[in-house]
Amino acid sequence: MFQKISMKFTSLFILSFLSLSAIAQHGYWQQRAEYTMDIDFNAENNQYSGNQELTYFNNSPDTLVAVYFHLYPNAFQPGSMMDVRSRSIEDPDSRVGSRIAALTPEEQGFIKVNSLEMNGNSLDYEVSGTILEVMLDKPILPGKKVKFEMDFLGQVPVQIRRSGRDNKEGVAYSMSQWYPKMAEYDRYGWHADPYISREFHGVWGDFNVNISIDSAYTLGGTGVLQNPKEVGHGYAQPGDKMKLPDGAKFLWKFKAENVHDFVWAADKNYIHDVAKADNGLTIHFLYKDEPDIYENWQKLQEYSVKLFNFASATFGQYPWSHYSIIQGGDGGMEYPMATLITGQRSLGSLVGVTVHEVMHSWYQGALATNEGYYPWMDEGFTEFAGSKVMSHLFNPDEDTRRGRFYDSYLNLVNSGKEEPMATRGDYFKTNYAYGAAAYGKGGVFVGQLGYIVGDDVLMRSLKRYFNTWKFKHPDPYDFIRIVEGESGMQLDWYISYMLSTTEKIDYAIKRVEARNNETIIALERVEQMPMPIDLNITYRDGYEEVINIPMTIMRGEKNAEDDTKFTVKDDWQWTNKTYSFSIARSIGEIEKIEIDPSQRMADVDRSNNTLILNPDTQTIISN
Repeated sequence: MFQKISMKFTSLFILSFLSLSAIAQHGYWQQRAEYTMDIDFNAENNQYSGNQELTYFNNSPDTLVAVYFHLYPNAFQPGSMMDVRSRSIEDPDSRVGSRIAALTPEEQGFIKVNSLEMNGNSLDYEVSGTILEVMLDKPILPGKKVKFEMDFLGQVPVQIRRSGRDNKEGVAYSMSQWYPKMAEYDRYGWHADPYISREFHGVWGDFNVNISIDSAYTLGGTGVLQNPKEVGHGYAQPGDKMKLPDGAKFLWKFKAENVHDFVWAADKNYIHDVAKADNGLTIHFLYKDEPDIYENWQKLQEYSVKLFNFASATFGQYPWSHYSIIQGGDGGMEYPMATLITGQRSLGSLVGVTVHEVMHSWYQGALATNEGYYPWMDEGFTEFAGSKVMSHLFNPDEDTRRGRFYDSYLNLVNSGKEEPMATRGDYFKTNYAYGAAAYGKGGVFVGQLGYIVGDDVLMRSLKRYFNTWKFKHPDPYDFIRIVEGESGMQLDWYISYMLSTTEKIDYAIKRVEARNNETIIALERVEQMPMPIDLNITYRDGYEEVINIPMTIMRGEKNAEDDTKFTVKDDWQWTNKTYSFSIARSIGEIEKIEIDPSQRMADVDRSNNTLILNPDTQTIISN
């Protein structure tokens, strides 16, 4: 049996880890893209012409002979991959269904590329669904930059999924995934994934976007408006706005730095309000001027300020100066520095969807994991963090260590439809399995770590993870190394079981028996996935003892939570399905024994987790 790791060894381990982490990041690289786009938007035919100048930095050690752009609006055409997938999957998204197949030419979306040059020379290209494949006349060498210039024509589809015109609440334009977007290239190669239904991945960079549109429209989106006095619409003081005749156009100039996407929305009937949070953050609210929603959107502003202040203090400082909460889209969807949400909701629902989408600013906006590979790293972390925020806003005395996402995961297990969480987002067999894995099991992945290493350690790890990896596209092992450094444990077993398998957790109290003046307690691992055990023993004199049983493969033990003291027993080796230990009190003194009262261990069958003993006969009353 191994000795427990001393605090001195743990400290040395953490210091060594920090040094290794710094060395590991020394060779890190990522591509960069700087966009300048001039857009002329025609609201009469829902089309827009664009000129895009894109400076692309090849910071990789590789020579690139081709590049790829996303043309997302092409998904909204009959026969597209999104259309076919929606009509063939077992449980189609009700927002999509067979609607794409029924679109008329005027209702469809598209981007048509009219010309493309690199450093002034014309390039050959081919459109393959939602991907533009570009063969380069000259390769892009490591460490070099090039300039692409593209002229294109786009058409806004009717609102079906995320992007579109005339959504169900009457918002004119929800402009997400609307421009030719350079695909990401990283250590795993190109990510030129067709747009089928899932999330996105993008290159870090700056955006200068100039949109010319009918002066009757109010716009909001990613970035900071550069000419508020010219456009007015709530961005400047009354009277600052230029006076133009009906039908004339305003030029809206937006600038966003260090983001990986750009979204905007427009409507003739938007109210634009502004609130201020800590650290100079400006929060914009754009919503329809309708009596039924006005009061809730006014109340939302106070909640949003509290949300940003709490989240920045808890998970890491929000890194931009502006954020826009915009009524639009088809539910709720996150983008850098902005979100589109449907707005005809109860106050609780409105705050809830805002909390979720805003928390994406941390786990997708700033950390920007590859959602195609690791959707759970965005959705699951956001679910966990969002549950903390909601408790802060509405029930600050609540124990926030276990969120409702546990129930989603356990329902998935019982459904028989679970697939490994490492499955690529587009490749799940059902939308249900994808959602429950990304949101539910992803949330459990984070929350259950608090059970293993201690909640205080988990919260420190989350903040350090954000501060270390923001703007760097981390992967699962980048996160788990952070938690190992904070806890002094080894957690490769955890990430392997949770990501690559569908093995379940089920522990049981197998036997309790008297031996002289001691009590023997035997536990059993019923299912395959191993876990450390927190066991609470309640004595009849009112004393409660917390026993922690680490595993050998952890190479450490749980840190105390909120000054809670516990007794650490010998390691449980995962090859042994049973484990026994003794306590120096008689069985008659014991009232109840329970495995993990906090229910943060995602045990699939809690019916065998508790024993209540009869004080007279010392037999089991219930379990």
